Amino acid sequence: MGRSALRHPDRAAAPARRSHLAATVRRLDDGSLALIVAPTDAHLLQDADRSGATLTVQVARDSIEDAARAALAAGSRTLAAGPLGDAYATFVQAAALAAETAPALAVTAITAAAGAAWSAGDRRACAGALAAARRALEPHADNAFARLLEPHTDKASAPLPEPHAGSAFAPLLDYLAGLRGLVEATPGAALSPLGRVLARADEDDAPDTLHRAAVAALLLGDAPASARIGMRALAAARSRGREDLIPQALEYLAYAELRAGRHAPARAHALEGLTAAMQGGRVNTAAHHRAVLALAASVEGDFTEVETQAAQALAVARRHRLAQTGTLAEWALARADLSRGRPEAAASRLQALVRPGGGHFAVRPLLMPCFIEAAVLAGRPEEARPVADELRLWAGFGIDHGAFAALARCQALLDGDGADAHFRRSLQLHPVDGGDFERARTLLLYGKWLRRRRQPGRARAVLRDALHGFERCGAAGWVLQANEELRATGEQPREPARPAAPGGEGLAGLTPHQRRIAGLVATGATNREVAQTLSLSVRTVDHHLRNIFAALGVRSRVELARLVPRS
Repeated sequence: MGRSALRHPDRAAAPARRSHLAATVRRLDDGSLALIVAPTDAHLLQDADRSGATLTVQVARDSIEDAARAALAAGSRTLAAGPLGDAYATFVQAAALAAETAPALAVTAITAAAGAAWSAGDRRACAGALAAARRALEPHADNAFARLLEPHTDKASAPLPEPHAGSAFAPLLDYLAGLRGLVEATPGAALSPLGRVLARADEDDAPDTLHRAAVAALLLGDAPASARIGMRALAAARSRGREDLIPQALEYLAYAELRAGRHAPARAHALEGLTAAMQGGRVNTAAHHRAVLALAASVEGDFTEVETQAAQALAVARRHRLAQTGTLAEWALARADLSRGRPEAAASRLQALVRPGGGHFAVRPLLMPCFIEAAVLAGRPEEARPVADELRLWAGFGIDHGAFAALARCQALLDGDGADAHFRRSLQLHPVDGGDFERARTLLLYGKWLRRRRQPGRARAVLRDALHGFERCGAAGWVLQANEELRATGEQPREPARPAAPGGEGLAGLTPHQRRIAGLVATGATNREVAQTLSLSVRTVDHHLRNIFAALGVRSRVELARLVPRS
């Protein structure tokens, strides 16, 4: 049953179709083999054969297994730099070729196909590949093929890691089951298996185990845990020479830091990942990092950077069908619109992405609070209500730690009479380790509501907290909004001085202690990380950083980083 599923993985997703593609193995004039892959009617493959050309993989030895390994390596290269339809087609054919003689290699290939479908946002193709991989694995638990299931490299001849003791396939089975639950829109079914994947990070320091655990934590909505484990995965990959895993580790680590509200570290990891991806010719990976950079810049108020990075990410995403990357880039542009007080533009941009079937299925729930806020502020609450109902269902699954806080904030926006209670509940529900940004956004909206309800005293206190939260995370655009709201209550917030010229009297006027703090912050360190490095309290670092901002006349970490010399 398992091998049949690998030969025809589409049966799990679309029983009416016979196969995803037509393929043959032909002998060339020089005696080598050529694998000819011709996509047919699979949904994901609609962009894999636009010109009628076939995919051809030439193999050096007269061996079907060699052909499968060559197809697997070719798929890996295409996944990194080409259309996802082509990558999916090649992975599926590698699995079909290897099913009889090397089933574990086939599982590796079909799992990679599922990854390509995930990135493309094709739930049907992804679910079919995941189901095929799981059925093929179950009859072979604990057998010697475990070592072949480690993620492949671009080199078909690369040595495979040694197997770990204990159940060889249980970790991968749990991971596949968790992904399938999310893909099939049954997130409740993903909780237990992904929880077990996450728990294994405490027992095993293998790079692949840690990477899967970091992804699981992110999918479970625990971004701080994902970032912590992701750092371990990156360190383990580097120490063990796993060059194939480093780009993935950086990709997920940058996104986890972003979700955790730590935008400076997210930017630092994304910049490192972008540099490595460009050097390695990984165009698709580079596009994902550009989308993360655009999201970080949307918070920091660098709108030129948002537009530049998002445009480049979207160009690749549209060409290669990177649905996840494209959705993140569009989200960055919408958040920049919101930051600049343009809710109508933000709502219009997000509307198509939050519709059922719109955007990437794994990112779509994260867009819902942003759309609801934009739609309400734009005077379109009737469009926000159905999305809020869906957000309530998502929060009810308990798979996203921040969903209840976001839901309460959205309910406050939609429920005029009961808004006060909803805002206070949202503030109570924001995770303590979730960063300042989301909590500050709730405070800003709450302050606006209080001011319009003619409660200027309460509004000022709330808006000051929002302002300080935005300042701590370097959200320059949002700092301006908070200041404007404070002025509307009758308070005159202090105006920062003009930025000092780099290397001028501004930097010279800092104390040695302040210069050290400024240097650490400019490298992307969070206030907590600076505190740990210098053996200070976070409150003390906050105090020093406010004084540094005032002395240098800067309003964000981005401006500070530009001002402080790299040395």
